[in-house]
Amino acid sequence: MAEHRYDPVTGQYTTGHSWDGIEELYTPLPRWWVITLVISFIVAIIYAALYPGWPTTRFAFTGLLGWTSAGQLAEEQAEARSEQAHWRNQIAAKSVAEIEQSDELRTFAITGGRALFNQNCAACHGIGAGGQQGQFPSLIDDDWLWGGKIDDVYQTIAHGIRNEDPESRQSEMPAFAEMLSPEEIAAVAEYVATLSDASKADSRKALTGAEVFANNCAGCHGENGEGMREMGAPRLADQIWLYGDGKDAVARQVAHPRMGMMPAWKPRLGDDAVKMLAVYVHSLGGGEK
Repeated sequence: MAEHRYDPVTGQYTTGHSWDGIEELYTPLPRWWVITLVISFIVAIIYAALYPGWPTTRFAFTGLLGWTSAGQLAEEQAEARSEQAHWRNQIAAKSVAEIEQSDELRTFAITGGRALFNQNCAACHGIGAGGQQGQFPSLIDDDWLWGGKIDDVYQTIAHGIRNEDPESRQSEMPAFAEMLSPEEIAAVAEYVATLSDASKADSRKALTGAEVFANNCAGCHGENGEGMREMGAPRLADQIWLYGDGKDAVARQVAHPRMGMMPAWKPRLGDDAVKMLAVYVHSLGGGEK
């Protein structure tokens, strides 16, 4: 039987185990540590019984309390909506133009609209609504495809663009690669690239692309590239380009046009949320009176 020896240096007894003359001290866990471990174990069992956990191949134990994080979120959202009911009811009852005329409602709508925008719109239009060149338009400049007045913005957000909603904004640019020769496309691209340069107002008239533009593009984009909001045709006479500037980028768009789609947000978010979004977007700096 191993001999337990008292070690006067450490003040501990040995376990009786020895390796190459080195003896192992008997140092049990502190009593407070053992008590804490036992209490933690008991608390863990109680917690596991009260809250969801223990999944199986068929179901997961829901817990004796019936608590879920989704249920808690629903309760918090319901509480928040109850606290906001006074303002939301007024927003639901008024038009977006009337909301903008009330300082209190406008402040509430902008605050709520900012949160809604960050949750639903920022993925495409960016935080701050600066857009993404080559993909999604900026909402902070004064260039609007369908109009920048508050009612126009509301209509676009509510029903979207080029989707299945019957009130969706609809427009389609033909693929001119099927109608024009590569030379004509290059010529009209060169002409379009000059429309935003005031110094070329006289010289551009002599370009070959001027006639191509007049015969094929002016019906939608206007005689001087001023655009046509009724058709969602963008202005070509400013320095704002969604799919890139320069002759090459214009030629690609003429030949094989890219046209984005925006979902209808009213069925997803509700009319009061769309109104708040419209007021927020209209307040970003590019909105028109």
